[in-house]
Amino acid sequence: MDNLTKKFYKISEVADILNIPASTLRFWESKFTVINPRRNNGGTRFYTPEDIEKIKMIHYLVKVKGLKIEAAQDQIRNNISGVSRHALAVQRLQNVREKLNELLITLNKMR
Repeated sequence: MDNLTKKFYKISEVADILNIPASTLRFWESKFTVINPRRNNGGTRFYTPEDIEKIKMIHYLVKVKGLKIEAAQDQIRNNISGVSRHALAVQRLQNVREKLNELLITLNKMR
């Protein structure tokens, strides 16, 4: 999830990366001004890695922390750097948990 090597991503790619429906991304785009993907003449959305990081932050607030849209908007307006750091720390901890679980499974197979 942290290997964002392309310059731009389509909405379907972002939805796959974050494991959320594209309709959720479109809805969040209408509610959060920090999400502003570029569009081509046909209206196709193109998200930068920075846009994806902002969406991860919103995902953390709404889906993980369970805040309502209005509360998440307030958090972003009043403390975007704190929310960003906290969301990043939670993501890192989740990655560590996944690695530890993989190690545990491997160790159990060796018994």
